[in-house]
Amino acid sequence: MADETPRGDASGRALSRALARPVRAMSRILTGTANSDRTPDRTADGRSAIVNCALYIDGVRRPGDWAYPDALTEARRTRNGFVWLGLKEPTVAELVDIADVFDLHELSIEDAAKPGQRPKIDRYGDMTFQALRTARYGEHGELAEDSEIVESGDIMLFIGDHFVITVRHGDACKLAPVRRSLEQRKEILAHGAWAVAYGVYDLVVDVLMEVATSIEEDVSAIEEVVFSRVGGSGRIQRIYQLKRELMEFKRAVMPLQRPLSGLASGQLADVPDEIQAYFRDVYDHLTRTVEQVMYFDDLLNSILQARLAQLSVDQNNDMRKMAAWAAIAAVWTAVAGIYGMNFEFMPELHWKYSYPVVLALVTVTSMLMYRAFRRSGWL
Repeated sequence: MADETPRGDASGRALSRALARPVRAMSRILTGTANSDRTPDRTADGRSAIVNCALYIDGVRRPGDWAYPDALTEARRTRNGFVWLGLKEPTVAELVDIADVFDLHELSIEDAAKPGQRPKIDRYGDMTFQALRTARYGEHGELAEDSEIVESGDIMLFIGDHFVITVRHGDACKLAPVRRSLEQRKEILAHGAWAVAYGVYDLVVDVLMEVATSIEEDVSAIEEVVFSRVGGSGRIQRIYQLKRELMEFKRAVMPLQRPLSGLASGQLADVPDEIQAYFRDVYDHLTRTVEQVMYFDDLLNSILQARLAQLSVDQNNDMRKMAAWAAIAAVWTAVAGIYGMNFEFMPELHWKYSYPVVLALVTVTSMLMYRAFRRSGWL
């Protein structure tokens, strides 16, 4: 029987396997053996990075506990089968073992092992690597100078021939809800690995929208405190803290626009047309979140400028109060200075009522000055 595999696909797979040879070499160096079927290394605490490994055919999960080499072999025997391998914070050795089985490129393995990647989409032969930044809102009481309200993380995806591998760093966005939701929507999951990618993007953007809503409440609380002039002396520090947390949130939201736009607009030919429609919906949600983030940034800048202006006005008011009281005190100082000269011939020195008259005069003058300062707003 003639080979029905398109020549372009065959050459792409050959190139991918050729590029993956350095990964196998790295695996032998790490393991000290040429046997690629060994049990993957575990983390320092004895935990395996594999969270779940499932085989799906026509959108339906096949029962049983699958080892990923066996699941991949079975998936490739069918037309609409794929493996979903979920990992959490894997070691380099474990990623190299998985790369041997799935023919993953060594550069993508290097990116997946290190958290903090910028959102992006890279192509390696017939395999697509994607990186996303995730964020989660941390509940807190009153916003303080040391509050950390945004917890960030990372999710990486490998999508290839009959497989999708999700790698999660941190707990900002857990993927168990995605798996449960997609398994209940078999018509979407039947489209293969890109349906899983849609589910991951949809969850990540939904969580980002929730974070944006919560940050909006913090911004509103800061705005109310600043403009009502009620609160402690650390308001500027709290504004700076919220701006810093907003910058952390922007690192997850803003760079995600470009890769998600590519998925929604059909720039990747591998994405089925039906899934592109779902990606466009996710992109619309992300666009609204980006607009919110930009609005929050501008609003916090305005709040900060307003607070700085308030401090300047407060300082001017304090200086005017000090000047007013100094002017009132100067009347008493002047009179005391004059009568403290101890000259022999001074008027009213031997007058019987000089002392009460001078006190009354100074007191009345001080009261008149106080009233004048009050009318002018200095006191």
